[in-house]
Amino acid sequence: MPQNYEASKLWADKKVVLFSLPGAFTPTCSASHLPGYIQKLPQLKEKGVDVVAVLAFNDAWVMSAWGKANGVTGDDILFLSDPEAKFSKSIGWNAGERTGRYAIIIDHGKVTYAEIEPGREVTVSGADAVFSKL
Repeated sequence: MPQNYEASKLWADKKVVLFSLPGAFTPTCSASHLPGYIQKLPQLKEKGVDVVAVLAFNDAWVMSAWGKANGVTGDDILFLSDPEAKFSKSIGWNAGERTGRYAIIIDHGKVTYAEIEPGREVTVSGADAVFSKL
C-alpha cells in the first residue's frame, strides 16, 4: 500500500543504500540493476546496511507492483516513487524529467558515497560497486 515516507527522519540514525533508476519494468533496470541488489541483499545487511531503497520516476502503484513482480516482500528493499523526479532534480541527477541512474550511501545522515552513471550501463550505481564502498 503506497504511503508517504519521510526519509530524512527515518534514515537519520541508519546506514542506507539508495539507488535510483529511470523506470520500473524497463530493460536495464529490470534485467540488471534491481536484480543485483536483490542478490546482494544478504551481504549488504552483513555490512551493516539497515535500509536498501530504490527510487524511480514511476508512481507508487507501479513501484509496488514492480517489487512484487521481482519477489521482494515486506520492506527488504523499499520501492520509493518520485513521479516528478523532485529529489533527483534537487541534486542535479535527473535524466530529463525522469530520475537518473545513481547510487548513494548514507551513513547516519552523512553521505559516504555518491555516483551517477556516466552512460547507460549499470557500473558505479550497481550493487557490486556500492558493496565495495561499504
